[in-house]
Amino acid sequence: MTSHWILGPGAIGRLLAHSLSPFSDTTLIGRRALPEQQRLTTPEGEERIQRLASVTVAELTSHPLPAPGFVHITTKAMAAEAALASIADMVAPTTPLVLWQNGFLAQPRITQTWPGPVLCATTTQGAYITGSDAMVHAGRGPTFIGDLDNQHAGLTEAIAALLSEANFTATPVDDIRQRLWQKLAVNAAINPWVALNGVRNGELRGDAYAGRVEAVVKEVAAILKQENIAPPNGGEGEDAWLALVWQVVENTANNKASMLQDVEARRTTERGAILGPLIDSAEHRGLPCGLLKELDSQLAKLEAEF
Repeated sequence: MTSHWILGPGAIGRLLAHSLSPFSDTTLIGRRALPEQQRLTTPEGEERIQRLASVTVAELTSHPLPAPGFVHITTKAMAAEAALASIADMVAPTTPLVLWQNGFLAQPRITQTWPGPVLCATTTQGAYITGSDAMVHAGRGPTFIGDLDNQHAGLTEAIAALLSEANFTATPVDDIRQRLWQKLAVNAAINPWVALNGVRNGELRGDAYAGRVEAVVKEVAAILKQENIAPPNGGEGEDAWLALVWQVVENTANNKASMLQDVEARRTTERGAILGPLIDSAEHRGLPCGLLKELDSQLAKLEAEF
């Protein structure tokens, strides 16, 4: 049985572990120990209790486990490279990695530096943690997997098939770079507003926030057009991007976005990985990005208080 290490026991990491554990040898790896018994609340409100194997990086160093078949990195974008470095000596350099980060920061860097295959995943599964032994799967959504250079089609198909068997609804694709930028666009339109205002995703549909979301999408759509990122679902222009954002809001209405989870936990957010690439692109091309900059500034100010 192929073994999977999941580096980063946050919301997506634990959801992945809950999904994969019945089908594969799965181990969560983090800085702190977790209770063995873990509770998952499904989108339908059903509670499931499952034993999830977990170790700390320190324990792994002193008591090595058999080498994994895959390493999934589910930390925040800004922690991904350090997390990989912490276990790199314990795995073969040919081990396939699967990166689950938001934004477009860690993916190209790790792809360039890791000797083995590097797959990138983007998902709209919604999940948040409610305690050291509990989490909520707040909304289902598709997952897409591929590699930036389209060199690992067979590996991509194999991991996508396993994830789909585990009800993670994964599809192998040859345009993962496009899809990562699409996810970045969705995150830029949703995450800053919910993080700064302490609301769930679904509340963005109300009059208080809908116009603000549309204003971000307007800036983002213009930037992505110049980056040659095709509008989603075969649509055209700003309307296609807005339709995608509202669909994700609908699918994850009860979700507590990852950036809001970070703010509530007084952690540094992923603003650099989500807003940073868009702002850099806009400034390089002379495009307006005043609202994106303002959101980045407000989040930076909030983080400074932590």
